[in-house]
Amino acid sequence: QVQLVESGGRLVQAGGSLRLSCAASGRTFSDYAMGWFRQAPGKEREFVAAVSWSAGSSFYADSVKGRFTISRDNAKNTVYLQMNSLKPEDTAVYYCAASRVFGTAAASPYNYWGQGTAVTVSS
Repeated sequence: QVQLVESGGRLVQAGGSLRLSCAASGRTFSDYAMGWFRQAPGKEREFVAAVSWSAGSSFYADSVKGRFTISRDNAKNTVYLQMNSLKPEDTAVYYCAASRVFGTAAASPYNYWGQGTAVTVSS
């Protein structure tokens, strides 16, 4: 089992920045690729970004590419999502998730999920 707890979500103005954190406990953190997903009100959950086990590789949804950066600190069992140039359409609940598989934007390979942290971007 891997337990994931997100934090850092809040209300922010458009153009602003936020850094989300996701603290992991349980199994060996570095055994898992980590991803961030989000779900806006009335919409399906969508992929945001993912980082490989050693942070050597990452990839992003087109909608956030160039604005968001995913990173991880395996010594702290934490994955981060730095979000810059935020837009109202970034408003969502953001979830981190852990997977043994890296390289897919699909949610199904992610076995463990946090409870989410809410980000609201005002215009």
